Amino acid sequence: MAKRNLYLSNVPVEEALLKYFTALDGLLIPKTEKIPVEESLDRITSCAVYARLSSPLYNAAAMDGIAVKAAATTSARESNPLVLKAGEDFLTVDTGDPVHHPYDAVIMAEDLIQMEGSDDVKIMESASSWQHIRPIGEDIVAGEMIITGRHKIRPIDIGVLFSGGITSIEVFSKPGIAVFPTGTEIVDASLLADTPQEGAIIESNTRMFEAQIKHAGGEAFRFAPVPDDYDLLKDAVSKAADEYDMVLINAGSSAGTEDFTVQVLREIGEVIVHGVAMKPGKPVILAKVKDKPVIGTPGYPVSAYLAFVTFVSPVLSALTAGGNQSIKPQKKEAVISRRIVSSLKHREYVRIKAGRVNGKLIASPLARGAGAAMSLVRADGFCVIDQNSEGIEAGQSALIELYRSQEEIDRTLVVTGSHDLILDVIADMMSFSGDACLASTHVGSMAGLTALKRGECHIAPVHLLDEETGSYNINWIKKIIPAGGICLIKGVGRVQGLIIQKGNPLEIKSIADIRRCRFINRQRGAGTRLFLDYILKKENINLNDIDGYTREAVTHMAVAAAVHSGSADAGMGIASAAKTFDLDFIPLGEEEYDFAVFSDSLLMEEMKIFIHILKSHEFHHKLAIFANSYTWDRAGEIVNFS
Repeated sequence: MAKRNLYLSNVPVEEALLKYFTALDGLLIPKTEKIPVEESLDRITSCAVYARLSSPLYNAAAMDGIAVKAAATTSARESNPLVLKAGEDFLTVDTGDPVHHPYDAVIMAEDLIQMEGSDDVKIMESASSWQHIRPIGEDIVAGEMIITGRHKIRPIDIGVLFSGGITSIEVFSKPGIAVFPTGTEIVDASLLADTPQEGAIIESNTRMFEAQIKHAGGEAFRFAPVPDDYDLLKDAVSKAADEYDMVLINAGSSAGTEDFTVQVLREIGEVIVHGVAMKPGKPVILAKVKDKPVIGTPGYPVSAYLAFVTFVSPVLSALTAGGNQSIKPQKKEAVISRRIVSSLKHREYVRIKAGRVNGKLIASPLARGAGAAMSLVRADGFCVIDQNSEGIEAGQSALIELYRSQEEIDRTLVVTGSHDLILDVIADMMSFSGDACLASTHVGSMAGLTALKRGECHIAPVHLLDEETGSYNINWIKKIIPAGGICLIKGVGRVQGLIIQKGNPLEIKSIADIRRCRFINRQRGAGTRLFLDYILKKENINLNDIDGYTREAVTHMAVAAAVHSGSADAGMGIASAAKTFDLDFIPLGEEEYDFAVFSDSLLMEEMKIFIHILKSHEFHHKLAIFANSYTWDRAGEIVNFS
């Protein structure tokens, strides 16, 4: 007579998990592989992906019409129409056509009046420089991060990856999981010809396991039922441990006379836990064989399901690097951080980033252009503005649809202010922490401080020069947020200067030389623009003498993209952006790029992770790639001044 297995224990669930993961320490290492982008749907990225190409690749017409030189149309008025001659004053373009120098504006076809008997046209108002032109890199800038590591690839991501010149991508491999149903009485439903005999049990648990494994990002390899035979089970499990990343055995884990699973696992491996304090689901076996996790689950369906969710899922999560699950959109009330203007003609879906600041759900609008596919990648959801609404004012509440889980939203640091490439690096590193996320929008230093003052972000990145003292940030913070309660997290030292074309064909040597080239500036309120204005004032250079002073870009990478494309000869930006595009760079000064925060937010766990990353050797190593573009001696230091 076979002996009953009476070695069941009653270990608390948390203790059982801790024991098991301690025994598996160093063994649950996710594998990676490189696959074509078109095959990457629902796969999890193993590292950040950076664009190889800009999108658009060139300065492109955004409308059907004519390309013109804006300066040549300044006299056009309704009272004084201007006739433009075909072949001399304009070039006919369709949407998407390249627009080359000297043309710098597009007039829509519907705003043209065709002259009778010729190809000439009449216009009733002047064109502004760069109207209806999509500049190179408007959507994607070569060298910028498209998606972070540990990101589940969506259909929109695939389109954007191709737009950014990415054709293959590194992802976490799907762990192979061997699944064995056991029991002489078990029959496979797919092999049944008619009603099974009395005593037969149709096997269903491992079909459920197949679906759960697939849903969690693994690949299930289900085998035919193994009869209640010790040697057959021993041979099957031993071979599976050689070939697969994990083994699941359903049934045979309890105290019956033919429940051989635990005995087999003790012989060929190590049983860590047999029996846990949960009902149903007590007779769970947590073991390892040949350094592979092996889990035995009870045969009752509810017990099997609970055992899978409680013990198998955490192991699968480790093997898939925490592969995330798709979620349905949630509708929430949120405070809109920036004014959204909308047409009365349409229902509009505005992409937003979301985070919880001081208990309030904050939604920050992203780019709204029809060609701005990257905003879909970055978006956490949408703010839907109904038809017949003129929009939403900043500070008002509105209904949003969230496509990220509430848990992710609640552990997101909202960053609003000045742009730097290090924000992408930090966001990627935070994604691997598993406990925090970072969402940034780039509006310039002063707008970032205003958002911080209104309680619409956790962090405002700043680099604001005080002309009177020559110091950075603190005096400006005191002016904009006089109530106090603010401190500064030191970031990086970085070099500002002129980003110029490779080889310096125009022989630009100093700031004075930008008066003889096509320039691209940063937006008003940006620290870079304030720094430029300070230098121009110091050198007594008239702003009106600079061709392109009013042409604005919202990031350093966009400035570099414009110079790289040839649509500008020079632009103001940081050294790391020039290096990313392999452009030349003329340093004009060093500055301090820091992070303004309210002092009480330092207690947030997400903020502690942020500061830890700033201080980490890994972060400093990543910055070293940009070759002398940054210094980090004080990174993560807290400066209290109010």
